[in-house]
Amino acid sequence: MSLKMGLGTGISAQTYARRRRQLMRMAGDDAILVLPSAPERVRSRDTHYPYRQDSDLWYLTGFGEPEAVLVLVPGRKHGESLLFCRERDPEREGWDGPRAGPDGVVERFGMDDGFPIEDLDEILPGLLEGRTRVYYHFGRDTDFDLKLIGWLNRVRAMMRMGAQPPHEFLELGHLLDEMRLFKSAEELRLMRRAADISVRAHQAAMRIARPGIREYELQAELERVFRASDAEPAYHSIVGAGGNACVLHYRANNGRARAGDLVLIDAGAEYRGYAADITRTFPVNGRFGKAQRVLHDLVAEAQAAALAQARPGVAYEAGHQAAVQTLTEGLLRLGLLKGKLEKNITDGSYKRFYRHKTGHWIGLDVHDVGEYRVDDQSRVLEPGMAFTIEPGLYIAPDDTTVAEKWRGIGIRIEDDVAITPVGHEVLTDGLARSADEIEEFMAAG
Repeated sequence: MSLKMGLGTGISAQTYARRRRQLMRMAGDDAILVLPSAPERVRSRDTHYPYRQDSDLWYLTGFGEPEAVLVLVPGRKHGESLLFCRERDPEREGWDGPRAGPDGVVERFGMDDGFPIEDLDEILPGLLEGRTRVYYHFGRDTDFDLKLIGWLNRVRAMMRMGAQPPHEFLELGHLLDEMRLFKSAEELRLMRRAADISVRAHQAAMRIARPGIREYELQAELERVFRASDAEPAYHSIVGAGGNACVLHYRANNGRARAGDLVLIDAGAEYRGYAADITRTFPVNGRFGKAQRVLHDLVAEAQAAALAQARPGVAYEAGHQAAVQTLTEGLLRLGLLKGKLEKNITDGSYKRFYRHKTGHWIGLDVHDVGEYRVDDQSRVLEPGMAFTIEPGLYIAPDDTTVAEKWRGIGIRIEDDVAITPVGHEVLTDGLARSADEIEEFMAAG
């Protein structure tokens, strides 16, 4: 495959090479960077969980195979980008599928050189020698941590013979996370595709919703659309009916939606490695009850307040603060909270009904990498940043301190947003959001 043809990932091989060069410039000529692939995980006995490549390795290579290690050696005359991988093996490929092999990672993935993964133990100590700094994710893979320490010790053991081992170990995330935080035009195209698939999946679930349906039936319809669109779930889909919607990370998805229940669906597709993350809350019978609509309108108002802060030059935390103020004002107005606005905010009384933050970075990981604070200050939003905006309210079914009409109502509204030079783009804007829009969509379904 020609490098100009790309890798089928939606990102060109030239882009991956440019990312590697940028990372090496940031690390400096006397550094070495080591990135192992994600390990395969056993699900039960001799079956494995579906394999998903480590996001950092994917970001830098587009290489999806396990048992691989990317080594970046800035300024190395014989090649800076090296990938250790499995060799071609017709017998194993007949069981598990094709492999690129060391030659393939050069021809197809633009590496300067490729080596069999079995040669890592022999070659890596020589690459470490003479480098002063090692960039690596310590603590992510304990088994590989021990191997890397062993290779470093081998270099140290040769100091009497003039070997120069690295003397500084740095967290790779300090460099790479900042790169990944800012999405390119290519990345945003993939994120829009993931968002569009997710919108269609949520719409499909709303269309089949009816009193008596099981949560897992709605989940199945969501994920059918994901797979039919060449995507897969970006995370375990949350489908909570009635009081289950009040469990933030609800996983069982085996309850039944009764007439009059709200259903909260938090689900997103992953497309070519990039995630979407959408939450909608809708009435299973197509019409909001009076109390349900009041709370849904309040959450929608909070989301709009947070979205108004999504523009360049504004502190990231401003969106959360705007949502909290809007929700707290509404809860006071409805009598669910008592006292003064400022006190309810400063002492965290609102957290009784709103326990989480208003969003998170999104990209190759659903909760993507990147610092939220810099020098102990909320970082300022810049073009290319992408994040969710997801306020909610959750009133437990057994909360007898509130009127019965509020009990068991859980609502969250979540969209994915990218900062542009002049404001923001809502990537998931195609999905009905307000109570009126949801009722209209479900009536037409």
